Amino acid sequence: MGNLRAGVIPVTPFQQNCTILFDEETKVGVVVDPGGEVDRIRAAIEENGIAVEAIWLTHGHIDHAGGAMDLKEALGVPLIGPHEDDRELLSNLENQARMFGLDQSVRNVTPDRYLTEGETVSFGDHVFEVFHCPGHAPGHVVFFNRDARFAHVGDVLFNGSIGRTDLPGGDHDALIRSIKDKLLPLGDDIGFLCGHGPGGRFGDERRSNPFLV
Repeated sequence: MGNLRAGVIPVTPFQQNCTILFDEETKVGVVVDPGGEVDRIRAAIEENGIAVEAIWLTHGHIDHAGGAMDLKEALGVPLIGPHEDDRELLSNLENQARMFGLDQSVRNVTPDRYLTEGETVSFGDHVFEVFHCPGHAPGHVVFFNRDARFAHVGDVLFNGSIGRTDLPGGDHDALIRSIKDKLLPLGDDIGFLCGHGPGGRFGDERRSNPFLV
């Protein structure tokens, strides 16, 4: 197997980082958080010759899950995650779209399976541990690859910031616990990608993120 690689496609007016994780050698991979603009995501998959095995969701907000059902049907792959505590969010995506005045092609999402703390998900030889990290959303999960020292943290942690907690189901104290008790102990060297903007390293956030120091 080759190295773990990631390609990021910012989608929708929210500029959400839809991420394609893939093996450099075999080109087998997964799509994380297809929030919308499914045609652009499919074009990137095809242009790079990626064989997508599954779609993974970090949480149930519209900017991360809005295109999930359309992409699932287009690719014929399973839709996995997040934690079941986001079931209500996923079943109300169409209402979210109307509330935000967004594209009416958004559909409610029914995953093929939900994830729980301590599970693993994988493609090829690349294994990711699942951490349930509530606070931004009740059922938010983080995907951690121990071998590559890499985490996909969704909207839990950002470069210089943290996920917002003023949305339904948000809990600031729970979010800080998720970061400090589950993510930062993994090591300062862990590189991460997040749901919006640039990624970073856990050590830099531990030392300088104003929400954590």
